[in-house]
Amino acid sequence: MQSVSERHELILKQLRDQGHVSVSELSEQLDVSEVTIRKDLNALEQRHLLYRTHGGATLSNPYVLDRSVEEKTGEHASEKDRIGKAAAALVKPQDSIILGSGTTVMYVARHLRDVPGLTVVTSAMNVAVVLTGLPLVEVLMLGGIVRKNSTSVVGPHAEQMLEEHACSTLFLGVDGFDLDHGLTTTNALEATLNQAMMRAAQRTVVVVDSSKFGRRGFRRICNANGIDTVITDTGVSDETVHALEQRGVMVDVV
Repeated sequence: MQSVSERHELILKQLRDQGHVSVSELSEQLDVSEVTIRKDLNALEQRHLLYRTHGGATLSNPYVLDRSVEEKTGEHASEKDRIGKAAAALVKPQDSIILGSGTTVMYVARHLRDVPGLTVVTSAMNVAVVLTGLPLVEVLMLGGIVRKNSTSVVGPHAEQMLEEHACSTLFLGVDGFDLDHGLTTTNALEATLNQAMMRAAQRTVVVVDSSKFGRRGFRRICNANGIDTVITDTGVSDETVHALEQRGVMVDVV
């Protein structure tokens, strides 16, 4: 049986390798009770070596702060580009889609230039700029209050505009994706608009890099089983993929 220090070392190694750990997995791997693992994680958190989350722990702060588009654009760029390309492949000619805000959604927009007869409804000004002027794409920009950090609009005007439209697919970016707590964003008005977008679309495809799993923003958008598809990168854990599939969510790892 390992000593306390040996367990702590193994936990931290797994955290460095995976970015997160779960109590149940550690209990099985280390052959100790879940109560013991929780005590280990609490002790490591007191030493500021990890952050506790529901059912486990992570290396990054699970409570997401509201940051600007400029701060987030270069993060996980190659992963976001692969996710954007895979998401764009779901769009058909003559389609009508909704693009939410966020840097990952912007990568989706960059791969849509060759879809003929496409209509895009969006709240994000950076997305509209990417698509405006493309001969094959028509852009409907929602109106409302401009969020300075995300350069996107929110509020009742945007929600009312969505009530008049029906689209095939919503491509949604999120700030946090916690299997128990659900999908979250840092802004309450953005969450309400995202919910209106979901009502206006036949299906919701969440485009999210793996760093967002296990994290929570200020306001919940919906539960994890309230979406249809998740497109993410290879950094996602097998446990997370399995848990989503058990909820009826299709997962595409790219």
